[in-house]
Amino acid sequence: MYENLTRLDLVGPALARALGDPGWERLEATLVSGGKSNLTFELASDAGEAVLRRPPDGPLLPRAHDMGREARIQRALAGTVVPVAKILFEDTGELIGVPFYVMEKVDGYVIRGNLPDGWAESAADRCAVGDVLIDTLADLHAIDPEAVDLTGYGRPSGLGERQVRRWSDQWERSKSRDIPAVDGLGRLLRANPPTGPGGAIVHGDFRIDNCILGKHMPPEVKAVLDWELSTLGEPLADLGLFMFYWREPSDARPAMTPAPTMQPGFPTRAYLAERYAKRTGADLSGLSSWVALAHSRHGCGPGRWPGRISATSRARSSGSPPKGSRCSPGGADPAATPDVCRRPG
Repeated sequence: MYENLTRLDLVGPALARALGDPGWERLEATLVSGGKSNLTFELASDAGEAVLRRPPDGPLLPRAHDMGREARIQRALAGTVVPVAKILFEDTGELIGVPFYVMEKVDGYVIRGNLPDGWAESAADRCAVGDVLIDTLADLHAIDPEAVDLTGYGRPSGLGERQVRRWSDQWERSKSRDIPAVDGLGRLLRANPPTGPGGAIVHGDFRIDNCILGKHMPPEVKAVLDWELSTLGEPLADLGLFMFYWREPSDARPAMTPAPTMQPGFPTRAYLAERYAKRTGADLSGLSSWVALAHSRHGCGPGRWPGRISATSRARSSGSPPKGSRCSPGGADPAATPDVCRRPG
């Protein structure tokens, strides 16, 4: 069904040669739903299963969909405390006309909606899910880029200013109507872009559904996925975006991103931010600015990323606990929706 996107007739033999196993020669591909940018296919063969990642079909923006960066950082992090899928094969575009790579398939759950039956049923287990996710993010930020050969992977500081400029520019070029909340937040961020200590490895889109979680309790992060936006810079960029995605039961349900943490029993943002601060020693006094940037990035509402959202569909057409519990320390939420993003009523 996806022959023109996957060219399994070419990928299979190449993978078999690279791995020294003829069982990979004959492949079947299934498109994985949920992706909003690069395309992900599950591959099945007599030798086992794997995953292929490639850019979407059609014209690509300059420097977007850099598959080599994804493969590079996953190779760099292999063997560290941050779990990643092993890269099995990479091609720069000669084989099927676009760059792609193949990685091992990691067994586990990707949580996008309702939780799997029997998984993380108790509040304690759901709080533990939050723990392992925020701990994994903290562990990523503690890795020295030079120690894993990622020197020069990105500029170590100034990420907030660059992202404000990037998202503001894309909003101005792509918006179909004026939205005062978005425009107002953009003005505030351009006047005072987020800042803070830099030099860390930044995932760029760290959230629950970009991780594979183990099928048994206690929870475990088996692999961190989707490194397309990874770079070097201020670690609070990741934390602010993670707080944006981590929705609580009292929040408005987002229109375009999964919100499994709105189900009862998951820890609060305040709890997770405090745990991150204790683990890393980070000063979170500027976190709210990074959360505001996350809201700006997503346009504070639907319609922000039509090109990214339609990537999978194009591929198809081509072929909270009681206050005072350990999960709710109380106090102000450092990641609450900025007032400028709130809608009347």
